[in-house]
Amino acid sequence: MTNAEHIRRAPRHVAIIMDGNGRWATMRGRPRLFGHHAGAKRVREIVEACPDQGVKYLTIFGFSTENWKRTQIEVAGLMSLFRRYIQKEARALKANNVRVRFIGDRPGLDIKLQNLMDELEEVTKDCDGTNLTIALNYGGRDEVARATRRLAEDVAAGRLSPDDVDEETLPHYLDTHVLPDPDLVIRTSGEARISNFLLWQSAYAEYEFIDTLWPDFTPAVFAEVLRSYASRDRRYGGVKA
Repeated sequence: MTNAEHIRRAPRHVAIIMDGNGRWATMRGRPRLFGHHAGAKRVREIVEACPDQGVKYLTIFGFSTENWKRTQIEVAGLMSLFRRYIQKEARALKANNVRVRFIGDRPGLDIKLQNLMDELEEVTKDCDGTNLTIALNYGGRDEVARATRRLAEDVAAGRLSPDDVDEETLPHYLDTHVLPDPDLVIRTSGEARISNFLLWQSAYAEYEFIDTLWPDFTPAVFAEVLRSYASRDRRYGGVKA
C-alpha cells in the first residue's frame, strides 16, 4: 500500500485509552506520577503527528470517573498535572491550529481546572486543524445516564415527543454530539478491555490492543497501528460484495 493510499484509508477519528504510565514508572523505580508526566509529554507528539497521518479527530482518555478510587496523592498529582498541561500547552496548541474540547462530568472537577478548561476551549475555538478532545472525569455509562436525564427533561417539558426518541436522538445529548464517532480505538499497555470509554460512540469502531506502554507510544508506533487499520475491511454488519 502506497503512503498516499494509506493516508486515504486513515481513520478520521482515533480514540486512545492511554494506559501504562504507572507501570512504566514502576519499571524504572520511579513514582507513578513520574510516568504520568512522561505520558503527558507523549500526548503532544501524537497530536502533532495527526495531520501527516490523515487523522482529523483525536480523543484521549485522561481521567475516568473510576480513577477517583486511586490514592489521594496520585489523584491530587494528576489534577495538578492537568492544570499545568493546559497552562503550558495552550499556546502551542493554538499555534498548531488544534481545536480543543473537553468531555466528561465537568462540575465534578475543581473550579480552577474547570476555568482553565473553559479558557482553552475558548482560545482554540476558531482553530480548524486537528480536533483534540480530552476526556476528564469521564465515564461512558455516566455520559449515557446524563444524556438520558437531559432527554427525559425535554420529554417532560413537551420539547420532545416520546415517539421521536430513537437511536438517532440520544447522540444529540451526548458530550460528543459535535464529533463523529471514532473509527479506531487504541488501548496501550496490553490490557484488552474498553474501561467504560465511549460506549455508545464506539459501536462500530475498530479496536487495537497493543502491549506498548503509553510513554513508549511514539509517532512511529502510532503510524504502524494506523497502517494496520488501513488494511482492515470495515463492513458495518454487511457482507462484502
